[in-house]
Amino acid sequence: MNALEKRLLNDFQRDLPLTPRPFASMAEALGVTEEDVIGGLRTLTERGVVSRVGPVFRPQRCGASSLVAMAVPEDQLEAVAELVNAYPEVNHNYEREHHFNLWFVVTADTEEHLQALVKHIEQQTGLTTLSLPMQAEYHIDLGFPLQWD
Repeated sequence: MNALEKRLLNDFQRDLPLTPRPFASMAEALGVTEEDVIGGLRTLTERGVVSRVGPVFRPQRCGASSLVAMAVPEDQLEAVAELVNAYPEVNHNYEREHHFNLWFVVTADTEEHLQALVKHIEQQTGLTTLSLPMQAEYHIDLGFPLQWD
């Protein structure tokens, strides 16, 4: 990874500029061009280092969301994970060592859209989902300083 990519990962884990041109604001803070920032983020995304760049809204403040779990046969896990990951409404998809071994968060503009999306995932995979909408809100800051060799 080059120095710019490392700074993008480390310096902008949270508090992205809320401006009409956030990448230009990031570029100014880093002493590079807006095109450099966009290119760096594109490279990080293409290499799979970053899965998405965008806002994270507080749950249920803007649309609807739910944690979803699936019990996926081991030999289908990779294919089902890829299918689930293809939905732009899905994030935080990860494997767990449990009967319910695939967990992800689904967000949508309405509860109806969310339910239709989960149903579509069931139809596409032939597997049942367990939807676990949030009952209580907890804030966990997942940002942390990255150490580079």
